[in-house]
Amino acid sequence: MELMLDSSPVDKRDPAVAAQDAAEATSRGSARRSFAGLLDLKVFEALRHREYQLLWWSHVFASMATWMDQVTRGWLIYELTDSSFQLGLVRGVQALPILLLSPIAGSTADRYSRKAQVMAAQIVDGLLYGILALAIFSGHIQPWHVYVTAVLMGAVQTFQQPSRASMVSDSVPPRFLTNAIGLNAMMFNVARITGPAVAGAIIAVWSTGGAYALQASFYLLATFWTIKLCDERRAASSRHSAHEDSFGRSIVEGWKFSWRNVEVRTGLLVVSFASLFIIPFNTLLPVYARDLLGVGATGQGLLLTSMGIGALASSVWIASLGDRMPRGILMIGGVGVYGLLVVIFALSTWFELSLVLMAVMGLCHVASHALVQTVIQAYSPHEYRGRTMALFHMTQVVLMSGGLLIGALASLIGAQWATALMSTAGTAAMIGIYLLLPEARKIR
Repeated sequence: MELMLDSSPVDKRDPAVAAQDAAEATSRGSARRSFAGLLDLKVFEALRHREYQLLWWSHVFASMATWMDQVTRGWLIYELTDSSFQLGLVRGVQALPILLLSPIAGSTADRYSRKAQVMAAQIVDGLLYGILALAIFSGHIQPWHVYVTAVLMGAVQTFQQPSRASMVSDSVPPRFLTNAIGLNAMMFNVARITGPAVAGAIIAVWSTGGAYALQASFYLLATFWTIKLCDERRAASSRHSAHEDSFGRSIVEGWKFSWRNVEVRTGLLVVSFASLFIIPFNTLLPVYARDLLGVGATGQGLLLTSMGIGALASSVWIASLGDRMPRGILMIGGVGVYGLLVVIFALSTWFELSLVLMAVMGLCHVASHALVQTVIQAYSPHEYRGRTMALFHMTQVVLMSGGLLIGALASLIGAQWATALMSTAGTAAMIGIYLLLPEARKIR
């Protein structure tokens, strides 16, 4: 009898320990129920799909590392050189891989495993960040290290972006695509707000080496989530194309498709004109903050934060409405209004008004940008999606060209006139698209 009593499932632990374990189990259960309840909200419906959820978590950590690098790399090169010119140069060199390699990257995304390409890119990014951290901590860091890693990371990002963007469409049914891209934009803007702040705090305590060590860790976590994704099943036409077409022919076919498909062509035209004429006003923000509004660097930070808040609100709106929006009208109209708001911002001498304008511009920027992505992905077949998204990401080169153009104009006619003139041209381009491409108004 004693043996039977001893072997019975009686909890012989200390009552306090047992109570603590029970409380922890209850807490874990509540957390799971809370997360499940969160997924019941329409704004988070794409996260109900396992593949998208894994991809989203991977993107969370990769985006945090990328936005941290916006502060860390500039701070490091300024510490090493004391040159404001090199602050711009270290960013400018990253445009070269985008310009030269994007067509190849798009074709690669359509030929080979997108999951493998994203994983490889994340591993290389993490290694590059880790190398910089070791060089800083060991005292061997040199300016050329910063430039070489900037170019290499630009090349890696060029190959990663089309594959990652295409995987969003692969991970959710078509009717959830707008919601999924809206959630990506939400997360991206949260990272844009928090990443630079986290980098600044770590630099103040542990130097740029500490920031780069954390960025490397973030890419390790991003890779952990990517590994869990299922392997892709390629369509037969995609496999055939990968084996039969040369890279050159594949690139040309992607360009032909993008121009012949009116929805994709409209999206690329909208984002290109916005990148060339409207968005580059950000280049002159230091001039507005210091010389025209008199608020200094702190005021410039508040202006960018205000724009980030507007962008985040827009992301939530897009994710909530999903495919119920008239996407053609909204992406053309959003950029047109964006241009008009930038003109008003250029003429404003009131800081409070400028803050409000930046918030509304953030809303217009993300609405048009995220909707363009949705249109391009929704109207691109699986076998072309990598190449069309590569063309979309090549607009970063257009954006940098716009920055050079507005800087040159500002030196000739002043910041306010340069901003107003270019933004007016951007709005005029949207009116032209609306009038000359009637099919664009019907895009859903």
